[in-house]
Amino acid sequence: MSVNVDLQVVGPGDAAEVEEAWRLKERIRAEEGVLKQRRGFFHEAYRRSTVHLLRVGGDLAGFVATRSDGYILFLAIAPDYRGEGLGRRLVETVADEHDRVTCHARTTNEEALVFYERVGFEMVRRIDGYYEDDGDAFYLRLGDGGIRGKLSEFIRR
Repeated sequence: MSVNVDLQVVGPGDAAEVEEAWRLKERIRAEEGVLKQRRGFFHEAYRRSTVHLLRVGGDLAGFVATRSDGYILFLAIAPDYRGEGLGRRLVETVADEHDRVTCHARTTNEEALVFYERVGFEMVRRIDGYYEDDGDAFYLRLGDGGIRGKLSEFIRR
């Protein structure tokens, strides 16, 4: 059975769907202890970003918020939809729109680190005390062998 996945794009300056994205982020924070941004920070960053939202049957399954330089501010996939390629699809969308894709991930967020490595991100450096709660982060960059490289290789065949 195939499931219809719809992509919605919210441009900079638009706060459409911000409350729904906030609720998904907060659900993940409560269940997993990650995505700990404050409401004001989240709302402001969302409004300044290009946000791609994926919907499955009308439900918000995930989103990515990206700055104009290709930096991923937020990437969230609802736990019910993980393992279905939605996170990869969102990263591919960002990679298609930017020459360079980067992000930070908590050093303790093993699930995110495994995901980022699997889609081709490389660890550039560790930053101690990066987060407001003094948590450490890795700065990650999508490498040439990542999604873009794999897509280019596929297209050349």
